[in-house]
Amino acid sequence: MPIPEYLGHIAAPMVNQSDLPFRALVQKYGASMAYTQMLIPDRLLNDQEYFERHLRDLSLGFDTSIGPTVVQLCGNDSELIVQAGRKLQTYCDGIGAETDLNLGCPQEAARASQFGAYLLGQKDWPLVENIVSSMSHSFTVPVSAKLRLCQPSTGTLDLACRLAACGAAWITLHARTVSSQRRRQGSADLEQVKRLKDHMKIPIISNGNVRVWSDIQENLEYTGADGVMVGETLLGNPCLFANIVPDPVDISIEYLDLCRQYPGTAAIPNIQTHVRHFIEFQCGRRPWFKMFRASLGSTRTIEDIETLLRIRVEKWRGRPPRGRDYDVEDHPGIDDTEKKRMDQEDIDLTLVG
Repeated sequence: MPIPEYLGHIAAPMVNQSDLPFRALVQKYGASMAYTQMLIPDRLLNDQEYFERHLRDLSLGFDTSIGPTVVQLCGNDSELIVQAGRKLQTYCDGIGAETDLNLGCPQEAARASQFGAYLLGQKDWPLVENIVSSMSHSFTVPVSAKLRLCQPSTGTLDLACRLAACGAAWITLHARTVSSQRRRQGSADLEQVKRLKDHMKIPIISNGNVRVWSDIQENLEYTGADGVMVGETLLGNPCLFANIVPDPVDISIEYLDLCRQYPGTAAIPNIQTHVRHFIEFQCGRRPWFKMFRASLGSTRTIEDIETLLRIRVEKWRGRPPRGRDYDVEDHPGIDDTEKKRMDQEDIDLTLVG
């Protein structure tokens, strides 16, 4: 696969949010490549349920060719990483597969387990180089590395060059330093991305400071990077790469349809979180949003969530119920107690208004 062709607009790996339906959604709307969430090699090798769940996610995406998918692995044991990667590499997308070493995760769990961004200290560089080298020599798919800034930041270029020499096909730089208390310590230092691009021959991907479409263009123009990776902004607007702001109910229902198309690849709590993000992105300040969150939390099925969207959210937005002939009085997912609560919420909203 000609890698640079797919590096322009990348959906970042996000914990419990990079499920197959969401990856399919963002790739439908302009993402040229999408990452899975961080997968743990030890669990892939020793937890059959965990392995089968993520294998199903990958294999369904592979069978339907949603687009290039990067499997994100973590860990500090090169042997385990290689064993786990070999079990997954043939189940990536039909165009090509990339296996990614995560050196950008700042979570406290990463510090305790000595992986992620906590391997960026210079004393750990030989370990990181060994991991990347082992991966690049063991897999039939390209290997990449995702970094945060080293401390001091000038060391980032040195580490990136070392990883390129070990076989990394491209480097993604989230140009912030590590903080377990705050995932974002100020704006990303795009000058450091530019520095990598100016001094390295492999593709460089810029990660950080993207909130709207124009940020992508400005980022690429300033850094000269080969592409941009976006994370949390896509959670609110999965159509960002298409320069579209969708109707929040429309995009929520579209996501639910993908969950049905790929059954068993997204758990209800994760589906609820996605839908909450879609609605909050445009309606988070509406007086009914807190009631929506509470109602969303009480749903148990995809059908419950869709009913909430088609009837109650549309009603709160001042619109008539939409499509599929949903009737509050007849729908089995809404009992008498729920109907009474809906009536009370209407009264509450009238008082707020």
